[in-house]
Amino acid sequence: MNTKRPLTELLAEHPFFQGLDGAYLELIAGCARNVRFNAGSYIFCEGEPAAEFYLIRYGRVSIEVHLPDRGTVTIQTLGEGDVVGWSWLVPPYRNQFDARALTLVRALAFDGACIRQKCAEDPRLGYEIFSRFAQIIAERLQATRLQLLDMYGTASRRQPLHA
Repeated sequence: MNTKRPLTELLAEHPFFQGLDGAYLELIAGCARNVRFNAGSYIFCEGEPAAEFYLIRYGRVSIEVHLPDRGTVTIQTLGEGDVVGWSWLVPPYRNQFDARALTLVRALAFDGACIRQKCAEDPRLGYEIFSRFAQIIAERLQATRLQLLDMYGTASRRQPLHA
């Protein structure tokens, strides 16, 4: 028997929203929908308008960037419990990376404009959402840094300037 579970229940169980007030989960659920991506399909592409973010419920996603001289480089591989997409939060709302399904992916998709509106109406919710996404942005930055070090080797530590 396949029972459909309420979105608020799915949100409450997801690591990204753990500890968030139930009333906020109700608000956020109004911006969400279930989605599915087949293996090999792109969830979004770099440079395109960033309209959504995704909570992965099942499957694996590759965060990638295309480098003219090196081709596609994987920055990070994400799976169940991870968040895909943060560019919907930061103007000019353009995706900074490609996201590609490596396997069948089931996720919750959130309308970025809807979430931004709810955050504007309730600054406490805005703080909660932005704080959580700040961690995601920092993780992507660190993963990108590590990938660059791997590709280009470790640079010697900068020497302090002497007066």
